[in-house]
Amino acid sequence: MNTLFRTTESPFLQYLNQPSTSDRRRRISSLPVRIGLGRSTRTGLAKTTTRMMASSSSAATETVGREVLKKGIADFYDESSGIWEDIWGDHMHHGFYNPDVQASISDHRSAQIRMIEESLSFAGVPEDSLKKPKSIVDVGCGIGGSSRYLARKYGAQCQGITLSPVQAQRAQALAAAQGLADKQVSFQVADALQQPFPDGQFDLVWSMESGEHMPDKKKFVSELARVAAPGATIIMVTWCHRDLSPSEDSLKPEEEKLLNKICDAYYLPAWCSAADYVKLLQSLSLQDGKP
Repeated sequence: MNTLFRTTESPFLQYLNQPSTSDRRRRISSLPVRIGLGRSTRTGLAKTTTRMMASSSSAATETVGREVLKKGIADFYDESSGIWEDIWGDHMHHGFYNPDVQASISDHRSAQIRMIEESLSFAGVPEDSLKKPKSIVDVGCGIGGSSRYLARKYGAQCQGITLSPVQAQRAQALAAAQGLADKQVSFQVADALQQPFPDGQFDLVWSMESGEHMPDKKKFVSELARVAAPGATIIMVTWCHRDLSPSEDSLKPEEEKLLNKICDAYYLPAWCSAADYVKLLQSLSLQDGKP
């Protein structure tokens, strides 16, 4: 069984105003650069060649843009993770709050644990000693909060990947300080779109608020599925924009403006909706997908 989980909570609009990061707040679009070709008066073969050259140029430009985006994300978290840790602690993600109870700042770290537990419960991850996960990957692990929590909860081996060398080092240091051996929890710098793992290695694939950084959502979901073992569970909690109605071609201008502010602050490419992720799941023939 492969299961997708997506939270509907709204991200906080927190902006880091540190001098070291303020100059990095620019939007890097994942969309291909538009190239104007003009009108050709040559033969059909020449037109085809022109289109092929333009396609190659566009692909090269897109590849460069993605490398710039990766470096921007890595630098952003290298410079800001200490601040996030001071504010949020081990877990660099939002919390799950009871809608009937007024939220408080003092409850946030407990709410982060509730987010993990609610995600596991929603996806139906078994806790039975014979069926519980034994091998876990944490894709976009931050400083390893989820990795350490899941490793302790299930007695499993967990591997975390992040683009940030600072995060990977900090995650390993915290694991050592908390008595988790390298063989149980380990972290490395790696790209979620090109994971350094063989096919079918993990029986729980975990991604907590990292999908929003991915410029190629199809490749991202495909990689999550590739490293999942047969019968594994995939849990993805990510930021999405709302689903569009049948009569809509795009978000409203004021919605785009708000999303662009978040993109500027957090090095995010284009957003997608929960419905878009469901379509990706269906295209990969994953079973029991739930938004």
